[in-house]
Amino acid sequence: MQNNEKLQDFMLVDEESINIRQQIEKYIFHWKWFALGFIISIVCAYMYLRYTPNAYEVSTTILIDDEGNGGLSSELAAFEELGIGGGNKKNIENEMGILKSRSLMTRVVKKLDLNITYFKEGSVRDTEIFKDELPFKTSFFIKDSTFFERGTSFTIKLLSDTSFELSNTDEKTGVTYTFGKSITQQYGDLIITPIDISKNDINTVYIINTAPLKAVVNNYIRAIDVSLLYKKASILELKLKSPVKLKAQRVLDELIRQYNKDAIEYKSLIGNNTDIFINERLELIEEDLRKVDKTAETFKTANQLTDIPLETGIVLQTNSVVEKEIIDLNTQLKLVNYVTEHMSSSAHSLIPENLGINSSDVNSNSTQYNTILLERNRIAQSSGKNNPVLLNLDAQLTQLRSSMSQGLANLKRSLSVSLDQAKSQERSIDSRITSAPKKEREFRDIQRQQQIIETLYLFLLKKREENSISLAVTVPNAKLIDAADGSNNAVSPNRKMIYAIALFLGLLIPFVIISLIFILDTKIHQQEDLEDILKTPIIGNIPKTLDDNKILSKSDRGNVAEAFRMLRTNMNFMLGNLKEQPKAIYVTSTVPGEGKTFVSINLATVLAMSNKKVLLIGADIRKPKVAEYLNMTEATNGLTVFLADNSIQIHQIIETAKNGDFDVIQSGIVPPNPSELLINGRFDEVLNYGKEHYDYVIVDTAPVNMVTDTLQIASKADLFIYLVRANYLDKRLLEIPKKLYNEKRIPNMTVVINGTDAKKGYGYGSGYGYGYGHEEENKSWFKRLTNRS
Repeated sequence: MQNNEKLQDFMLVDEESINIRQQIEKYIFHWKWFALGFIISIVCAYMYLRYTPNAYEVSTTILIDDEGNGGLSSELAAFEELGIGGGNKKNIENEMGILKSRSLMTRVVKKLDLNITYFKEGSVRDTEIFKDELPFKTSFFIKDSTFFERGTSFTIKLLSDTSFELSNTDEKTGVTYTFGKSITQQYGDLIITPIDISKNDINTVYIINTAPLKAVVNNYIRAIDVSLLYKKASILELKLKSPVKLKAQRVLDELIRQYNKDAIEYKSLIGNNTDIFINERLELIEEDLRKVDKTAETFKTANQLTDIPLETGIVLQTNSVVEKEIIDLNTQLKLVNYVTEHMSSSAHSLIPENLGINSSDVNSNSTQYNTILLERNRIAQSSGKNNPVLLNLDAQLTQLRSSMSQGLANLKRSLSVSLDQAKSQERSIDSRITSAPKKEREFRDIQRQQQIIETLYLFLLKKREENSISLAVTVPNAKLIDAADGSNNAVSPNRKMIYAIALFLGLLIPFVIISLIFILDTKIHQQEDLEDILKTPIIGNIPKTLDDNKILSKSDRGNVAEAFRMLRTNMNFMLGNLKEQPKAIYVTSTVPGEGKTFVSINLATVLAMSNKKVLLIGADIRKPKVAEYLNMTEATNGLTVFLADNSIQIHQIIETAKNGDFDVIQSGIVPPNPSELLINGRFDEVLNYGKEHYDYVIVDTAPVNMVTDTLQIASKADLFIYLVRANYLDKRLLEIPKKLYNEKRIPNMTVVINGTDAKKGYGYGSGYGYGYGHEEENKSWFKRLTNRS
């Protein structure tokens, strides 16, 4: 046992360092897989980049008008005195939603004909071209609803600067047409006119595709990115990726134009409604003014009145102040009545602003009402009826309208009280004018009505002019900061990234495949696989061989021969306590096919080379292979005959091997009761005879996992060589030798690994096969890896 511990300590090295090196070597051995993965990944990346069109990113920045004064710029601030502007701050999120609304994008697509795309046919891939870069122009006559719902495709081949060939994509030949001629096709009438056709354009093929409008609009809504450039600012950045940089620039520019156009139209609603209201009132007041002027003219003519008497000058001067107050109060009452009538007749329309009503509450409420109503109508264009924002705005409008109605009613009552007081004061003054003729007083009544109507008429004319100025200086919602532009370098595909990812996958995929094969592989491949489970001494590694000659000769100097010589040395070390005594060495394995007979014969050969007398016994009497390996004739008097017939002598069943180096006892005829024969006592006679006449007795036994034959005769062994075939035996079966070793059912047990791969560091060279039973051909590196499982 001391020798066993020495050998085991001798064979164990730094486990961690060996494991790291061997883990690396496992993958390096399959370097061709990684090389193949690298080549395939690079080729795939190249083909992907070859056939994938470049995409360019274009961006533009705009400033959204959300100032507290309604967004008027500094240069227009002077118009505030005229009542222009006002309103609440805009919600940036709402503006972002409007910029990506379907209605707005639909107008952009129709304006730029984005549902029609143009491609220039190439040898590798077709290149998209914007319509402004084409050498010709395509015009569709009828763009009805069906035009925007269907998808068509046709090709145009330029034959000369005056003619072209038009064909559908599913047709091999087309029809030749002249530029400028109307063409009737199944997708509608069109006309194609030349713009700038050069010699390089001749024989060039262009592909024209039309797509459903709704699909194109949805694609652009998803493609355009609207984001807040700075957290506390009102600057929005719009980005769009497209294979055609010019096309992306036109789309963003047109989107901003349409957005501002809508904003101006919304802002003009208040001015337009106010203008209509003022013009309607002016028509009525003009008629009233004509009637009063005619009445004054008739009265003066009839009564021959030219001037006010001098004696009433002082009283009239005092009365003029009261009359002016009465005029102002009557004017305010009429304005209040006009606004009240307008609100009653138009429940959901805008309220005229800045008519001169002397009530700050009414004026501020009307301004706020119109602004909220405008904002509500704008948001309703891109949202549903149940939008929380709309419901909130409707509630505010109802509250403001109620507040305004109450305010107008209160103002009217206040004005009426003030007017009654003024008239009372006027009557008091009139009583003092006792000498004034009655006709003069009647004329003053007519003159007063004339002044009231004239004042109101002039006031409305002034307000109409102010409203016209307000309409003329209406500013858009968005101020363009940076026009749509982008780099000339494509943002996708990212070539460096694609090649990096391809290289990574090209190495990762083989690594994963090989790792999975290693994980799913349950075979024994290397010495460490045994050391993790078995604690028995490992005294040899026999490399695989493809040599047809399975038996060594004295002249052999190859890896297999050296491996068996090393096995002989280690075996003698294990048997050092027996020294010059005869030794019985048993060779067994877990399952058939692990090379027991191969190892037994060649071990006998190398022992005989050291001038030792060796007897090889074929104790695997169920499936004998010794005669086959040694090219000997099947013996009629083999071991089984000796065990069964007491009359047979041992020397009668001993033969000399064909090479003459050692003696052999063949297994003989396969008996019906092999287990009983091995335990009848006659086998002990064979072992005793062998130890008396030979230095070494090599016993080729049966696999321990199949039958009990080996265990029945194991107690007579001086050394047990337990054979494990690499790349063949399942790791789970190592529990069998482990159990036998722990339970000491096999004396002096050692392990020999057979069929190791010299290229992976086992054995002493390369180019050798298994060397037992059936030979394994020289397989390719691909088959060697896949056969591991």
